[in-house]
Amino acid sequence: MGTVLLGSPAGLQVLATSRGEFPLHEYRLPLVGREWTLLHAGLILTREDELRYFRELLAHLPFGVALWPAAIALAYELASRAPGLRGGKLLELGAGTGLPGLVAASLEASVVQTDRHALTMSVCRRNAQSNGVTGIDYRLVDWTDWQDTERYDWIIGSDILYSEMLHPHLRKIFHANLAPRGRVLISDPLRSPTLRFLESLEAEGWQVTMTRWDLGDEKGPRTIGVFELSLTS
Repeated sequence: MGTVLLGSPAGLQVLATSRGEFPLHEYRLPLVGREWTLLHAGLILTREDELRYFRELLAHLPFGVALWPAAIALAYELASRAPGLRGGKLLELGAGTGLPGLVAASLEASVVQTDRHALTMSVCRRNAQSNGVTGIDYRLVDWTDWQDTERYDWIIGSDILYSEMLHPHLRKIFHANLAPRGRVLISDPLRSPTLRFLESLEAEGWQVTMTRWDLGDEKGPRTIGVFELSLTS
């Protein structure tokens, strides 16, 4: 378990879309001996922030251009596993603004970052460039039309289990793309659909363990679970 005091927002840029221009803010976060600067369209720390984003921006922008607390928790979890990442192949599902994959790449993992939205991927790429991270393989993909046959030592995702309609597709990806003795890491703010999905995986023979991260600022902590999945046989 870890308790994290979050960094601070700074700066302002613009994201140009077919529906107009939206402000891109910078968020600075100290992690693994350096300061990360993340562009995002909305910083989601509290449940109130989440509701505000759904109400004001979701009709115009995809989920991934916001910086979600699960991504921050997953980045910290990856940093705590640095020796196990070095030299491994890592697939990030729903990369969004890209923080977990960027941290993994900085720890010498071979990283593939994927997302369904080109707009989101453009922000992800910009974050890699601004933080001096190179060598990431970026792919636009749809979980419902998954073509990747590679095997990965790590499959990661932050807050990707909110839709039960996508669970069968993610289950197939885990089975098809996880290397023997590989690990899946999923961070989530303990949403009900996620817990039901994890219970179903346990029933199918997956081992599921959880690390708790409390993300805190002046508004109070937000609890995020980082779930490690592995096949027991």
